[in-house]
Amino acid sequence: MKTEAPSEAMGHRQVLESLSGLLLALLVAMISSTVVSTALPLIIGSLNGTQTQYTWVVTATLLAATATTPIWGKLADLFNKKTLVQIAIVIFVIGSTISGFSQNTGQLIAARAFQGIGVGGLQALVQVVIAAIIPPRERGRYNGYLGAVMAVATVGGPLLGGLIVDVPWLGWRWCFFVGVPIAVAAFIVLQRTLKLETVRRENVQVDYLGAGLIAAGVSVLLIWVSFVGNGFGWLSWQTAVMVAGGVVLLLLAVLVERKVREPVVPLHIITQRTPALAIVASLAVGMAMFGGAVFLGQYFQVGRGYSPTEAGLLTIPLMGGVLVSSTVSGRLISRTGRMKPYIVAGTITLVIGFLGLGTVDHASPLWLVGIAMAVVGVGVGMTMQNLVLAVQNTVPLRDLGAASASVTFFRSLGGTIGVSVLGAVLANRVTADLSAALHVPAGQASTGSVSALNLKALPPEIQTIVHTVYGDATAHIFLISAAVGVVGVIAALLLKPLTLRTTLDVETEPEVPVAR
Repeated sequence: MKTEAPSEAMGHRQVLESLSGLLLALLVAMISSTVVSTALPLIIGSLNGTQTQYTWVVTATLLAATATTPIWGKLADLFNKKTLVQIAIVIFVIGSTISGFSQNTGQLIAARAFQGIGVGGLQALVQVVIAAIIPPRERGRYNGYLGAVMAVATVGGPLLGGLIVDVPWLGWRWCFFVGVPIAVAAFIVLQRTLKLETVRRENVQVDYLGAGLIAAGVSVLLIWVSFVGNGFGWLSWQTAVMVAGGVVLLLLAVLVERKVREPVVPLHIITQRTPALAIVASLAVGMAMFGGAVFLGQYFQVGRGYSPTEAGLLTIPLMGGVLVSSTVSGRLISRTGRMKPYIVAGTITLVIGFLGLGTVDHASPLWLVGIAMAVVGVGVGMTMQNLVLAVQNTVPLRDLGAASASVTFFRSLGGTIGVSVLGAVLANRVTADLSAALHVPAGQASTGSVSALNLKALPPEIQTIVHTVYGDATAHIFLISAAVGVVGVIAALLLKPLTLRTTLDVETEPEVPVAR
């Protein structure tokens, strides 16, 4: 089977030139969520949205990215990777523009879902292209650059978002427009620097049915999680229909993946020990990290009363931890060739950090919150990219796209589930606590026609109650994140000790029959 390869051997300088465009594309994908994170409480408040809608503005992007990531990965094994990256950038730009012009939360959620299609492509394809031009043994060093971009996006994004919404003549809509020029720059740099040979295969089959069934099954279950206990009861016909429907759709997806020639999630890859354990760890880490971190901006603004810009500054310890640990661990892995010790240490550190965040409330000292966030960041930096590297090290070059995208898929799936589940937990907790604080029947808390997230429109005495309720309730979702992170620790401990290979492809790779 032919595979796509660089048109000629690339030296360090050429790799860096191409990598600059790829990193800009990755920056575009990451900044789409981080620039909005600190601004989202104000955005949802100005659109008079609810806590559930707050969650779904994030979930919609993650879900769309999750559903499309494996498709992008499979397309990368069939078509020109450079062209696919550029297509993903164009989709992202269109989604960003529509998001900026949204007039209500429904439109914003739909636009963010479309934007997520491009995000899914960039998340998967950047990893795939890097794997295609850099040998695994050298990739640890370049993973440090990925970690640096992650840190810039995650540190600079919240600060930029806070500044944008705090500047009267800009406004929150520029949180979506700001990524457009970066995307255009990434497109141009890739066009000029990345040179990959185009190889076309006949009789190409893309598993749209499998991807559609996975997306539908996950969507049904996440919608159920968002409304159960609030819109309807745990023991109700709605619960029975939605849970049964979601499970049936996912079972059908497994059957499809076993039968099709080009599965979107190749079972013969993900059932091997190392990929399977890496996927379990990625799912747990993704659920804990995305689910916990996405609510930090809300904690500082709604729970503590800080401005969006101040909230962005207060999240710097989290991103600083990611920057330091991803860069250091990447270089150490390249030097030693061993990755398991760093993955294990990272998952344990992540759990410790979330346990620390689980102790905070509306009056906790900021230094204590900052230390806990930094510990979480260190754990994230040591695990996310290295779990992808572990899988890439075990598969042949022809399967790099599908294998890399599968890990990213399950990490995004974990993040989607985490945001949705933890958002539902937070919404139910806040509703109950507001009801108690306002001395009204459970589930009937009301701040009039104004959203509880629109703090500026609330009376001062109600603002104080909302600050206290949100500040105290957020700790519960961090404790849940810690519990989920334990699953990642167990999976990391069960990984075999791995030594990074020094070639782009495995030297011998026996054919593994696909289950039919």
